[in-house]
Amino acid sequence: MKTKKQGCCWTAYYDTDTDRYFARIMSISREGIEQYDYEITRDIYARLGSSGDDSDNETLIREGKMTYSFENTMYGTLGPERTVWDDEAHETMKKCVKKNPDGC
Repeated sequence: MKTKKQGCCWTAYYDTDTDRYFARIMSISREGIEQYDYEITRDIYARLGSSGDDSDNETLIREGKMTYSFENTMYGTLGPERTVWDDEAHETMKKCVKKNPDGC
């Protein structure tokens, strides 16, 4: 099984050590940066990339459990700039991203 799938504004990872799946949605524009990390299911991971439309893939990722969010835009934020929703899942995803040879 592939350990990484990628689209325009999203990347998904499979961690072979923990048998867990993670995904990141990131957008950078002149207004600022937004990043959202999710723990996703095997089914969501399998379906990612089956649609050529990245917005469909992002919608699919958002079905998972959010583990981290970062918003820093010129319009302000809806809450804290950085919020960790699940420390353990967030740390596991960071390790998975580091293990991936072609990075995030």
